[in-house]
Amino acid sequence: MKMDVTKIDHFMKVLKPKEIVSELDKYIIGQDQAKRSVAIALRNRWRRQQVPPDLRDEIAPKNIIMIGPTGVGKTEIARRLARLAKSPFLKIEATKFTEVGYVGRDVESMIRDLTELATNMAKKEAQEEVKTKARELAEERLLDILLPKKREEIREEEKGDREKVLEVVKADKTEIDSTRDKLRRLLRGGKLDSRYVELETANRNMPMIEVFSNAGIEEMEFNIKEVFGNMFPTKKKKRRVKIPEAMEVIIQEESQKLIDMEKVIEDAIRMTEQNGIIFLDELDKVAGSESRHGPDVSREGVQRDLLPIVEGSTVATKYGMVKTDHILFIAAGAFNVSKPSDLLPELQGRFPIRVELSSLSQEDFVRILTEPKNALITQYRALLYTEGVELEFEESAIDEIARIASDVNERMENIGARRLHTVMEKLLDEISFDAPDMKEKKVDIDRHYVSEKLKDIFEDENLSRYIL
Repeated sequence: MKMDVTKIDHFMKVLKPKEIVSELDKYIIGQDQAKRSVAIALRNRWRRQQVPPDLRDEIAPKNIIMIGPTGVGKTEIARRLARLAKSPFLKIEATKFTEVGYVGRDVESMIRDLTELATNMAKKEAQEEVKTKARELAEERLLDILLPKKREEIREEEKGDREKVLEVVKADKTEIDSTRDKLRRLLRGGKLDSRYVELETANRNMPMIEVFSNAGIEEMEFNIKEVFGNMFPTKKKKRRVKIPEAMEVIIQEESQKLIDMEKVIEDAIRMTEQNGIIFLDELDKVAGSESRHGPDVSREGVQRDLLPIVEGSTVATKYGMVKTDHILFIAAGAFNVSKPSDLLPELQGRFPIRVELSSLSQEDFVRILTEPKNALITQYRALLYTEGVELEFEESAIDEIARIASDVNERMENIGARRLHTVMEKLLDEISFDAPDMKEKKVDIDRHYVSEKLKDIFEDENLSRYIL
């Protein structure tokens, strides 16, 4: 079977499932089954691009429901996955939506938001491609500001002296070119960085018009700008800025002129349709659990509105029509009150992969504090090092922090790894406040230090409920 290799490599870094899991392991502790599931789902996208075109459109994405308490890594897994794939990624809470006909956001707005994100990504990528050319043009514009061109005054001279004047102008031009080259060398060498220049930038302010419409505020805003944009003159605003900032502003302006926006939009729509990932959090909150009052019509209405989007439909955006057939949906929820089976049967069928994430143990907390690339201990050490303060955490101190966080989670609400943030903030509160004025710049944190700082709060349950 001959594989049809498309331009998917341009948008997606193709990784093997083991490599994806290995990358996720750098940032997320545990939850191996969830990592395996998302790695397979991501790899299946690449596999789909390799099958014959007639079969390609028939292969639906394997959407995932992640079930587990808050703070165990559901959002982080989806976010890191999107970064690996260089995909447009949108996190949205299902509770933000209302049924069509009610005031609030309709479910189609998440596709419009995702397309907007993809457009920004594609635009940024296109600007990177033309950055060298844009820099050259920006440099010329900046030199024009630094060394304004002289007007030729040939018309003011007598006709009989024309040749003589031309020679003078030619000599002046050579001198100007020489000065321009000197300025160019100084500019490139950073010798003019402290100098200010006056820039003139466009400043078009649109009047604020609020319109309520089923099409969505963002669509209406775009249409108003499209129709009435030319009626309002473009005003020029003068700014006095240093040369490095002026260079960046002009590079942005020049790159905007160089890129082909039609191609950018075309690429963005393709990125959205083929690579888009939507993380639908708090899905359990719209699950219609049975009660004596009967089903919640609004919740079921949101599910009914979600169904065609997840199944595959076409949504109108300001950049064009976007098909949702192959967008990957990763849903998540605690499902401690309701169950996945409380969702509409049709919606359940569109999430074939179910993954249960486990609660975090004290040992997991120790690993979260130390192992990931963005470990909390690493973050706090880097933050305080900016004040010249060196933090040293003993192993016993890390164990104690993990124990306290785990115990507080058991006694009160279990908010998972987020509890570590509250404990660490309280623990380092005094150091963070006094850091700029501290004479002793090296601080050793041991088990005794942790116990002393958190003893009163931890022992007083009412106090810990508010503070931790």
